[in-house]
Amino acid sequence: MGDIVKEIGAKAVAFDTADEALTYFLQGHRQCCLVIVDHSVPGQIQGAAFIKMVRSKWPSIGAILTSGYLLDPTTVPPSTIYLHKPWSLDDLVTAVTSFLQPGDPIRKI
Repeated sequence: MGDIVKEIGAKAVAFDTADEALTYFLQGHRQCCLVIVDHSVPGQIQGAAFIKMVRSKWPSIGAILTSGYLLDPTTVPPSTIYLHKPWSLDDLVTAVTSFLQPGDPIRKI
């Protein structure tokens, strides 16, 4: 996903676990406007919980949650885009740009 985000012109920082990503945020790296996380990411923190933790401290950060499992809609945090796997490249690009370029949606040519 990081490579895809970079290809559309955004900066991406990838982590192996949500725990590592949360540590990164807590160390003062608050310039992030969007997090993309798999619900079943390895580590102690699952994707939805990570999004809730990040938003409790930085509520303006956008979030995309993805999973190969069908999640109960009540587990998806509010204002989070949920992409069920397998998603298409277009689905991810559209979701990312909806946060990074609100009001200027991607148009397929």
